[in-house]
Amino acid sequence: MEMEKEKRRVGLVTGGVLMGLILSSLDQTIVSTAMPTITKELGGLSLYSWVFAIYMLTATTSMPIYGKMADLFGPRKMYLIGLFLFLVGSLLCGMANSMTSLIVARGVQGLGAGALMPVAFIIVCELYPPEKRGKFQGLFGAAFAMTSILGPSLGGILVEHLPWGWIFFINLPIGIAAFLIIALVFRDQWHYDKKPVIDWYGAISLSAAIILILLSLVMEGREYKIGLGGVGLLLLSLFIWVETKAKEPLLPLSLFRIPAIGYGNLVGFFVSAALFGAIAYIPLFVQGVRGASPSEAGFLLVPLMLSAAISSTVGGRWMAKASFRAILIPSLLIMATGFFLLSTIDVETTNTQLVSYMIVTGLGMGAIYPALGTAAHSAVKPQDRGVAMSTSQLFRSIGGTIGISVFGTIVEWRMGGGMVFSEAMHDVFVTGLILIGISLIASVLLGNTRLLDKEPRHSRTSNSGVPKQ
Repeated sequence: MEMEKEKRRVGLVTGGVLMGLILSSLDQTIVSTAMPTITKELGGLSLYSWVFAIYMLTATTSMPIYGKMADLFGPRKMYLIGLFLFLVGSLLCGMANSMTSLIVARGVQGLGAGALMPVAFIIVCELYPPEKRGKFQGLFGAAFAMTSILGPSLGGILVEHLPWGWIFFINLPIGIAAFLIIALVFRDQWHYDKKPVIDWYGAISLSAAIILILLSLVMEGREYKIGLGGVGLLLLSLFIWVETKAKEPLLPLSLFRIPAIGYGNLVGFFVSAALFGAIAYIPLFVQGVRGASPSEAGFLLVPLMLSAAISSTVGGRWMAKASFRAILIPSLLIMATGFFLLSTIDVETTNTQLVSYMIVTGLGMGAIYPALGTAAHSAVKPQDRGVAMSTSQLFRSIGGTIGISVFGTIVEWRMGGGMVFSEAMHDVFVTGLILIGISLIASVLLGNTRLLDKEPRHSRTSNSGVPKQ
């Protein structure tokens, strides 16, 4: 009886965390198809891109801070704070009466979203014993992939039948339910051996560095890019120096000496640069070269995410049996094969061929992120889990942003030299192939780290994270 009660509680908490993760994933993409309608009503076309950029900036910047705070004060508190901010931001977004107020509200939303993904994975790893964590990491990865691609379709359906504010109001009932479940059911039994010391100098310098570096990638004008990027790199150097002096560093640099963290973050960075850069240009190719409608272009990405969801689930189940390297290397080789096939697309490529190429790519990419996240989590002691997970997410997010910027520069440069767009796409995917190759080298250097090696020795909480009665 007691065991059944415990299983129900663990199931409830898992559902609550999954709901929050789905919401943060949806809101990265749901606004894309709604923005023309929103801009038509609110005006402010010149601020269009900032509705997307501010969410990315605040979410990415807050990730490492939430991770460290989760280590200091427990994942439950940080998850609830993040979810509360996300819901407040959603409410303000739906009520916005100008583009400026919408951008501010999206910033609040992003501040909350920065907690939902990294802290969600920390909670999952507190809920389940090591041999089951890979399976649930794979499940969560599959859910994230599916909601990311379904977001634009859902946004289009909602603005077609309801006022545009409902693309944000829809978060409230789901998010409130998730908040209540985590608040009432989950107890992480977290304790810290010392009085928490917050590394304010590290938080400020890292946040400023991330914001300026990301702004340099999304701002127009070469002078802005060089100036912001240069100052951002200087602040990043300052942050590294601060961390060597801090009593309780926001991001302990010693963690990067651990292969699963150091090389794992390199894998995540370069894979994300290749993947997100490519995904951004496949719909543009389909619309610009093949003459497809925006909705048709969106649906062509569905096979990519469906195959990624399948391999994510399968890869998660293999984590208890194989080393992380044994999962990453074949996954990257399959993904590289997909990119090679995509590099051959031209005006004569049929939809069937394009879909089959994307399926191959998706089968390769699906297991990569769950493996990287689980490797980072299992490689460190409990007091460093939040930092490890949030750093993994941070490298992926920045890698994806840089990839989109680099690929955009390649397309602009090639087309400026007289090359047609379909030929420029060849260079995009060849560049992606090189980035995947770098990831492959880094994954080889990851070592033979396995899920079940260190975790039992480091664990100091119960398997479920839910208090026994």
